[in-house]
Amino acid sequence: MGNALRFLCGGTTTGAAADSDQYLGHHGVSSATVGVSALAQDLYQFEINSQVPEGLKKHVVSSKKAQSNWYRKLSEAWRESKPPPKTPEEASRLVIQSLKRHQKADVEGLLTFYGLPLPHSLVELSSGGLPASRPEGLKFELQTLPVDAKAVADGDTVIVYVSTAEPREASSVPREVQISAVQRSKARAERNYTKADALQKKITDAGYRVLNIQNEEVLAKKYRIRLRGIDAPEGSMPYGKEAKEELTKILQGKCLRVLVFDQDRYGRCVGDIYCNGIFVQESMLKKGMVWHYKAYDKRPQLEQWEKEARAKRIGLWASSNPEMPWEWRKDRREGR
Repeated sequence: MGNALRFLCGGTTTGAAADSDQYLGHHGVSSATVGVSALAQDLYQFEINSQVPEGLKKHVVSSKKAQSNWYRKLSEAWRESKPPPKTPEEASRLVIQSLKRHQKADVEGLLTFYGLPLPHSLVELSSGGLPASRPEGLKFELQTLPVDAKAVADGDTVIVYVSTAEPREASSVPREVQISAVQRSKARAERNYTKADALQKKITDAGYRVLNIQNEEVLAKKYRIRLRGIDAPEGSMPYGKEAKEELTKILQGKCLRVLVFDQDRYGRCVGDIYCNGIFVQESMLKKGMVWHYKAYDKRPQLEQWEKEARAKRIGLWASSNPEMPWEWRKDRREGR
């Protein structure tokens, strides 16, 4: 099948996510790319033994002979794609395109089998990345270090860290933080981990943190970011968990560009987030994960993206009457 397919399937084993809280398809998919790797593994095995996965028949309506034909087409398409699919969305599009003349029930059954997005849930995102000109009201811009999955609080809030080597940060690091960082490094070199942990706490309490990035210690400043113009369901609300998982999938391990426009009453920076050329608020709105927060943001494109998700009835819009998170919070404050 080629190196790309071997690489993708090399680290995948059936049931690898069996201990996870979430299950999608027969492979126990729970992370962002396990379904992609599972499909790659099965295509690789098909080229060796011409056998389709045994459990597939429970999800599709066509015969095993027809299934073999699908895997032959998918194998060829995967081999010819440059680069090969890496995300669930890319894999889903390859399946849909390769099997476009086949029954809808079979295509959707195959996608479900691997936990890949169904056709109606796929969205087209704008290209072009950051705005061409400086947006009105922009206060400053942050370029972050890679985001940890645990830093995503919910579907509209994330903690990010910015290296103090960045020009904007370098001149404002408190001297006591700089000294503590040097002392911590020495304490760790001496294996005095009790002292190192105490110094790390001192650094953290000051709003900074020493992170290990590619085996190098980096002193970084902490920022809490509230995504501008959207409002996600709270964690205990319907679709609150899904919104958080989707934002985590987009941001995890990525370096972000954050355009900061304001600060809210909780001390969070209110901003637009861009990740690998993707405008994150656009993705969250089009996938039906969040509401357009019209009370605080009047941008017409955000309203349009929400309307598109509503029309497709995806995400939280699959419900006929989803509760507005700002009304939910108001009811809780008033004890209702």
